[in-house]
Amino acid sequence: MPDRLDQPRQPGLRLRPHYDPEAFGRLSEQIARFLGTARFLVYMTGFVALWVLWNVFAPQSLKFDPYPFIFLTLILSLQASYAAPLILLAQNRQDDRDRVQNEHDRRAAERNQADLDYLTREIAALRMALGEVATRDYIRSELQRLQEDLQEPQRSLES
Repeated sequence: MPDRLDQPRQPGLRLRPHYDPEAFGRLSEQIARFLGTARFLVYMTGFVALWVLWNVFAPQSLKFDPYPFIFLTLILSLQASYAAPLILLAQNRQDDRDRVQNEHDRRAAERNQADLDYLTREIAALRMALGEVATRDYIRSELQRLQEDLQEPQRSLES
């Protein structure tokens, strides 16, 4: 069947294995989180202590890594060589999340600042408009003055 543009391709034989980068990233974060715990340090210390004690005190026929512990060194180096890139990958993913969160926070702060500026202008406009509004005391004093002005001609006619 010819390739159709409206249908996804079927996975075929590939030279490189396919993996989900997102799943691999999540796995690396879980491993990095575990490597940064006290539990890991306790487990690793226990493992190394057990290894050393076994290879020092076990019968000669059961020892598999004599005193300089070359095999233990190799295993610890291998563990470190895998741990370092996994930790870096987890840090890069966290940096990406932090960058997105910072961008989101910056946009929210800009919106809040724009809202605050708008409200400040509105309050200033209301204050200016209130300055031009006649107050109750002003209207009362004007009505009293008008009443006095109307009563003066009547007083002058009465006298």
